[in-house]
Amino acid sequence: MKRTPSNNRFVLIFSILLIVLLVGGSLLPLVGKFQSDRVSSKTIASPTPTPRVSPVSRDNLEAKAIGYESVLEREPENGTALQGLIEIRLEQGKLDAALPPLERLARSHPQQPDYTILLAQAKEYLGDDEGAFQAYNRILSINPGYLNALQGMVALQLKNNRPERAIGLLQATLQTAAQANTANPDSIDVASVQMLLGRVYENQERYTEAIAVYDKIIETNEDDFRPVWAKAEIFKQQGEIDKARPLYSRAVTLAPAKYKDQIKQLSQQLSANDEQ
Repeated sequence: MKRTPSNNRFVLIFSILLIVLLVGGSLLPLVGKFQSDRVSSKTIASPTPTPRVSPVSRDNLEAKAIGYESVLEREPENGTALQGLIEIRLEQGKLDAALPPLERLARSHPQQPDYTILLAQAKEYLGDDEGAFQAYNRILSINPGYLNALQGMVALQLKNNRPERAIGLLQATLQTAAQANTANPDSIDVASVQMLLGRVYENQERYTEAIAVYDKIIETNEDDFRPVWAKAEIFKQQGEIDKARPLYSRAVTLAPAKYKDQIKQLSQQLSANDEQ
């Protein structure tokens, strides 16, 4: 599924504005990387006050919003106008007002699932978890292997104390992966879904099951550093230093350059703690 530069830009701008509005500007990394894909049941901090906007800027923004709304009266599904109106409402600190055009944008562009993910995130931030569930389900009913939607749904299930539902969703996805990938090659990234399942087990402190999942990934993807690193972290938490140390070394060897320093630092901390 191709994304145009315009769509990528909108997704990035929406994410940044939403985060600035709600958590005071702390940028949350995109889900999917090794460290950022740890599933958490913690809720986001309380929203910060709405950003201050000068009267002149406020008038200019509202004038632009009226312009976009005029376009949408003639062309209700005009993507450029919908995106512009959403961005303005976020700049004004009006997340509630951004939801209707975002809902319309998501429904009129089902080929762009990230719009629906943004909608789910906005609904969750506003306390509408049921609406967020529905948005994620909308994506997964069309594309069961869309990883960002799976991650969002799993995190939301954990937040609502439903770990078994999260586990069941991931297990069902894995059970249908072979058939789905036969019909549509690479539509489900099996190793990444398995990693997410392992993270859920870790979240629930079911470490034996987590390690079993990571071992499956290692058997079929021996060059994948993620399960090796994950196992090292579990053994470190359990105080099994002798098991953790060689796994860290192997993870350093396998990992892309951008992760090597971080893994090395963790390995060195392991040695320092062991000496102490």
